[in-house]
Amino acid sequence: MRIALAGTGRIGSAHARTLAAHPKVSSLVVADADPERAAALAARTGAEAAADVDALFAAEPEALVVTAATAAHAPLIARAARAGLPVFCEKPVAVDLPGTLAALAEVEAAGTLLQLGFQRRFDAGYAAARRAVRSGELGRLHTVRALSSDPAPPPPAYVPLSGGLFRDCLVHDFDMVRWVTGREVTEVYATGSDAGPAMFREAGDVDTAAALLTLEDGALVTATATRCNGAGYDVRMELAGEAGQLTVGLDARAPLTSAEPGGPAAPQDPWPGFLERFAPAYAAELDAFLAVARGELANPCDGREALAALRIAEACEVSRRERRPVPLAEIPGG
Repeated sequence: MRIALAGTGRIGSAHARTLAAHPKVSSLVVADADPERAAALAARTGAEAAADVDALFAAEPEALVVTAATAAHAPLIARAARAGLPVFCEKPVAVDLPGTLAALAEVEAAGTLLQLGFQRRFDAGYAAARRAVRSGELGRLHTVRALSSDPAPPPPAYVPLSGGLFRDCLVHDFDMVRWVTGREVTEVYATGSDAGPAMFREAGDVDTAAALLTLEDGALVTATATRCNGAGYDVRMELAGEAGQLTVGLDARAPLTSAEPGGPAAPQDPWPGFLERFAPAYAAELDAFLAVARGELANPCDGREALAALRIAEACEVSRRERRPVPLAEIPGG
């Protein structure tokens, strides 16, 4: 397959390396708002460099991978839909809910394919947890604890463009809550703190957040996130049922230290970031996309799945701002 990739930053470069080495990819053409960056990545991976997005589409790809800045996602998805191209897009679909709904409408009108990059669906631990819950191994699920903790804040320029901690970071946990449990969120109550670096306050964002989610069967979920976890990159999910408990992300590199005498010490090599922690999952989701684009596999994460996670994040933002519980029924797009 001839694949086009738009956006050659950190995640785009990682995806380009995976695609360039994939046996089903015959050629790869890349483009970026910075043509020199695209040319440098092309030289490192053996890909072709397109001068701009127009040249990228003119290169006649069979599918498009979108790893550009968030503001470019929806326009690229819409353009690809009108061109009849299947698209893999890193989350989010758009910077806001109206933009997301408009982009999904373009895809549905064109009858094309859109797969969203929620890579945790391809992580071995989350997949095992899903099987355990769905098989009844844990019994009635009563409590879920999900967390995403970054070891250091992102660059200041990224924060105002990120969409906020709920939409940018915790949206992965919201997707996992739905995917692992098979249940929908009915209500959220969320809060956040901007007591850390000033850049979050200046952007109207928070550096630490917590949400209480109620699932349709009454199970309770706590979801927390922070940009300031100096111990390392920590992403986990704990699932507690009447018959057993299971934890995702509890491995030798989890940045945890026991306070108990004789308990585990801090890991010597904690996870430094998401690219390292989820490297196999990132490769697996692209492999799946190529199979989906060839008609060999059902779409594992379409636009409507991404919309469902975004609606939870939107409800959390409303709850944080208005300091009240927010039913999901209040959020458009359901």
